[in-house]
Amino acid sequence: MLKLRLFTDGDMPVIKAWLNKERIKKWYEVPGLCSVGDWLGEIENRGEEFSFITHFIAVWEEKPVGFCQYYKCADAREEWYGKTPLNGTYSIDYLIGEDDFIGKGFGKAMIALLIGKIFLLPDGERIIVQPDGGNGASGNALLSNGFIFDGENNVYLKSKQENF
Repeated sequence: MLKLRLFTDGDMPVIKAWLNKERIKKWYEVPGLCSVGDWLGEIENRGEEFSFITHFIAVWEEKPVGFCQYYKCADAREEWYGKTPLNGTYSIDYLIGEDDFIGKGFGKAMIALLIGKIFLLPDGERIIVQPDGGNGASGNALLSNGFIFDGENNVYLKSKQENF
């Protein structure tokens, strides 16, 4: 069974190795916008400047297999949310770090666990995600978790009220 546990300093070597894999850098290294160093900086400063982000390691049978996080969109102050109201809106990021776990449903399971955590928060009303347009596997994992694609804003959206 896949579980999420809070990220610790002891996880830094594994996240550095994962973020430097070419298949992962493809999605997390955006020229002019962000780099693997930016991601590592956010994680390293998770107790300070980036304390609004909750970071997790996905674990399968005690083996770290992936990384994920969620955050309030209002705290991140990014510009890609379109017309989505910021109050009650969260976003997520996720990756499967271990090659042997790709294409086996672990991304879908990780997203489901994040959804559960966010919708238990008192203000968790909706989740908005904008994976790279070329990352069809990520889009499919979101759709299979009940997200809808909002073509006007080019985002995936899931509302809490749709869960009940």
